[in-house]
Amino acid sequence: MRWASPFRLQKAGILGMNCRNVDFIGRYNLRRFYPLVDDKLKTKLLAEEYGVATPALISVVRTQHEISHVEERLMQLQSFAIKPSRGSGGKGILVITGRHGDLFVKSSGAEITLEAIKRHLTNTLAGLYSLRGNPDVAIIEDLIEFDDTFEGYSYEGVPDIRIIVFRGYPVMAMLRLATHASDGKANLHQGAVGVGLDIATGRSLKAVQFTIPIERHPDTGKHLINMIIPDWEAMLLLASRCYEMSNLGYIGTDIVLDKSRGAQLLELNARPGLSIQVANGRGLLPRLRHIEKIRKPHKTAEGRVSYVMETFSAQGL
Repeated sequence: MRWASPFRLQKAGILGMNCRNVDFIGRYNLRRFYPLVDDKLKTKLLAEEYGVATPALISVVRTQHEISHVEERLMQLQSFAIKPSRGSGGKGILVITGRHGDLFVKSSGAEITLEAIKRHLTNTLAGLYSLRGNPDVAIIEDLIEFDDTFEGYSYEGVPDIRIIVFRGYPVMAMLRLATHASDGKANLHQGAVGVGLDIATGRSLKAVQFTIPIERHPDTGKHLINMIIPDWEAMLLLASRCYEMSNLGYIGTDIVLDKSRGAQLLELNARPGLSIQVANGRGLLPRLRHIEKIRKPHKTAEGRVSYVMETFSAQGL
């Protein structure tokens, strides 16, 4: 394993955890707004209020006795996703992509029973997947049907795009691709692939898995360099609008591209990780400091997105 010296990291503009926590999260994210993004149900309801597209809500399970009430509804569905409202790191997300008689087919292809789903709901309510182990709420929502553009680029799961937004300006983005190692989830810590994206064009720059550079998807063999994300500007606009919606200055927005409904917001993160820099091969800090120096910030998402597409690129900041 090769290690970089602090001097080299500083020269590359790498944002470290302490700097992120003090200079950006601590300064620009007021704690009273954290519940709006830490709770996925609150985020979803807020998104609906602000007209931000998000997967349709099927049902909410808050108490144990409500599980029996949702059984009949689940038996009528061909596909759906169950998420803990206050989960983190992709834990506790159950994705059902189809049916085989009375059995439910997971994104991995494995088949499970209704009883297994009920146990999963019980565990979710008990707080098994929540941030601090506190009792939680289960969200059942429509399953994203990912765009044909991503065919072969993700394995057993839906790819999503993480965009870091600072003071309303999208500053860095990466595509996260599910793998067999990540159990069909687009979570880099569990083995998903991170693909850095040019903020100006949506073109892929480089790819990593477990921080190791790769050129092809480990399961599908698909080449990952120089792919283009469709409707890129629309994705940046959706991410930028989350600034007004959340009242948080430094956030991670997780977005998916649905085949028929376009860009959809999955969730927000008030403490986005730093691995996006590894996927992009560049540091976040120069872009963040640049945005801080803007004397007259743009008042609209359109103005902010236009600015970053002109200012930030693979060759620029």
